Amino acid sequence: MKKENALVRYFRETRVEVKRVRWPTREETWRLTRIVLVVTVSMALFLWLMDVLFSWWLRGIIESDPWRIAMGVIVLVAGIVVGVILGRQQE
Repeated sequence: MKKENALVRYFRETRVEVKRVRWPTREETWRLTRIVLVVTVSMALFLWLMDVLFSWWLRGIIESDPWRIAMGVIVLVAGIVVGVILGRQQE
């Protein structure tokens, strides 16, 4: 009995699977593309803002600006408090 070529079997099975795929319509594709673009731009703006704020705060620490150091400590403490509160709510 002759063994079937693995490459031929792979392409045959792939063709069968591609026929089963439900391809999105043009409207679905456009809607999903817009969602991806909005999320990408939103995340880029958020990360840019975080970078600017962190750079500003770090520059203040390096320059020994007490206002920026105090603000950083307040934000750090607030973040810890929020983390503890949210952690307790999940228990």
